[in-house]
Amino acid sequence: MVAQSESYAARLEIDYPEELNRLTTLFRVIWIIPILVIAALVSDSISGTIVIDTATGSSGGIAVGLWLATVLMIVFRQVYPRWWFDFARELTRFSSRVTAYFILLTDKYPSTVDEQSVHLEIDYPDAKQDLNRWLPLVKWLLAIPHYIVLLVLGILAVIAVMVAWFAILFTGRYPKGLFDFVVGVGRWSLRVQAYAFLLVTDRYPPFSMN
Repeated sequence: MVAQSESYAARLEIDYPEELNRLTTLFRVIWIIPILVIAALVSDSISGTIVIDTATGSSGGIAVGLWLATVLMIVFRQVYPRWWFDFARELTRFSSRVTAYFILLTDKYPSTVDEQSVHLEIDYPDAKQDLNRWLPLVKWLLAIPHYIVLLVLGILAVIAVMVAWFAILFTGRYPKGLFDFVVGVGRWSLRVQAYAFLLVTDRYPPFSMN
């Protein structure tokens, strides 16, 4: 299962924190406001790829525009410009750092540049060799089973984050089992996003959090 995850076109790993700051955890919904505003201005979406809106990754605003434009480029020209891909990848990375901070997976305030403890990789595709030009028209539809599963997992992940919040306040630690579960949901969501919306791969996402 690990090898399968590593070979997929989109991969997510988050460093497990041995100790978390109780004060910033207590007031996380306040500390995050400035970077949240920036994220909203950049993408009109603060959903990222981990818990919130897991069915679609990032949605609305520029993300929808990127998806539609990418569909048109692949269908009509079979191209995926490198600079276009780089922008979509960096936007996804930034959204993931904001989300990871918000749901307490890290104490590191989200950077607009540095990777920090959130390691997200997306492989650049050769549009003519690796991508079927017609699949982008239906990938969002083919991914429906994943949306359903991720909706359930997303609800459970929200509950896990709430439990973790109390655990951190009392112990200063994020329970490892809950941490792995929340990151796993994010990993699953990222693969669906890469397939159905970033359109970087034609390989159907595995039903796995590993």
